[in-house]
Amino acid sequence: MATRNQFNPPPLRKITDFKSKLTGGGARSNLFEVVLSFPGIAPADTTTLDKARFMVKGANLPASNIAPLDVPFRGRTLKVAGDRSFESWTVTIINDTDFSIRSAFENWMNAINRVSDATGATDPTTYTADAFVYQLDRNGGTLRAYHFYDIFPSSVGSIALDYGNSNIQEFPVEFQILWWEAIVGNSPEAGGENID
Repeated sequence: MATRNQFNPPPLRKITDFKSKLTGGGARSNLFEVVLSFPGIAPADTTTLDKARFMVKGANLPASNIAPLDVPFRGRTLKVAGDRSFESWTVTIINDTDFSIRSAFENWMNAINRVSDATGATDPTTYTADAFVYQLDRNGGTLRAYHFYDIFPSSVGSIALDYGNSNIQEFPVEFQILWWEAIVGNSPEAGGENID
């Protein structure tokens, strides 16, 4: 009978074993789409919303944390699960010459806290919106979707201007989120489970 500390080495694995386990060739970081929405107090027109689906060049799938609570007992510390928190969510946006997406975010932030007099919306239902991230397969199907609830921008990042830089401008937007849900997509290779 094996004891708790007994070491039993696993059988030797080959690259072909690994290949057989890598479903769909692996999920690709560059196959995604972000769909944004804006609240009623700072609406964006349909052209801007459609453009954002192309101009969001970077995003991430969400992180969440369950903080441990330390409960001391006779010189030892028992770790128990505390509350769940959701990290901020950041997207990177390509800026073109009409500045429509950046302007939409600047207007959204201004509706929350005006630059002229620091007044603005106080009811979260009026200044929050939802967003989605779709992880795509190589055929354009959705492997997994993340639904972000009640987001608002807490930072619209700077754009560096430089005579020596001829690249297309881009800027980050950081959102605060209330929570997210993960939804299994419609791709034949989609996996995982719904998390809500």
